[in-house]
Order: sequence, then C-alpha cells, then structure tokens
Amino acid sequence: MSRGFFAMGIEHPKKDWNIGTLWRSAYAFDAAFIFTIGRRYTKQASDTLCTWRHIPLFHFDTLEQFQLSRPTDCQLIGIEYVHSASVLRRFVHPQRCVYLLGAEDHGLTKEAMAACQDIVRIPAAYCLNVATAGSIVMYDRSAKADRAFAKKES
Repeated sequence: MSRGFFAMGIEHPKKDWNIGTLWRSAYAFDAAFIFTIGRRYTKQASDTLCTWRHIPLFHFDTLEQFQLSRPTDCQLIGIEYVHSASVLRRFVHPQRCVYLLGAEDHGLTKEAMAACQDIVRIPAAYCLNVATAGSIVMYDRSAKADRAFAKKES
C-alpha cells in the first residue's frame, strides 16, 4: 500500500468529454479527487463508469478559491508543455500533491504557473489532449511507485 495521495485538476476546462475521460482515468489510478478551476463546460459525457459515485469532483471558481481549499502540506504541480519544465521521465512525484493541467486552448495561466511548486512536461513532439496528458502523468506516478515498492521488497 502506498502512502500519500494525489489529485488531478484542469484550469478553465473547455470540453466536457475531457473531464469525463480524466475522471475515469483518475478513478482507475486511485486519485483522491479531481477538480476544475473556472468551469466552462456543462456535463461529463465520456464518464461511462459513473465515477461520480466513487471519486469526488470539486469545482472552484478561481485559482484563489482553490488555493484556500488545497490540502495541507500538498504540493501543486503544473503539467504544461514548456521547455523550461522538468521532464516527466526524470520527475520524482511528491508523496502528496495536486496536479494541475491547463485548458485545451490556452494552457495554464501565468498565475497558475507561478503558484506551482514545479512544472512538468511530457516529452512529446507537440502538446497532447488534456485528458491524455493527465492520464500519462497518473500512469507515470503509478509505475514509479510500483518500481519503488519492488525495490523495497527485494
């Protein structure tokens, strides 16, 4: 059993199906919750597992409102396609953190990037769909945790 927790969120999400897809992935990878900041959509059409029954979705109107509600001693990690960011394959995931993805059309705001303790990028030829990017980060966290557990057991 791993220690700590993580959550996944999107700032100013535009497409409802990305929320549903991210929600389903978050459930599969055992996230504590998901959230949005600055909601611009109306439903989660791609949530075929009814994950709302199993993992909470929180909505925050502003980044400031989210910051006031962020769990204690929990790092904010931005996921953004900028070359100055830490590369995911070498990133060490914090024990307790919240990952924040940018909107499909604008990425993370400058204010959100400034609030993050670290910015991570997925090394790809171009930026990815927001739900796909979130799923890759959650998989990376899970895979690295499994490797760390295997090392402790041997």
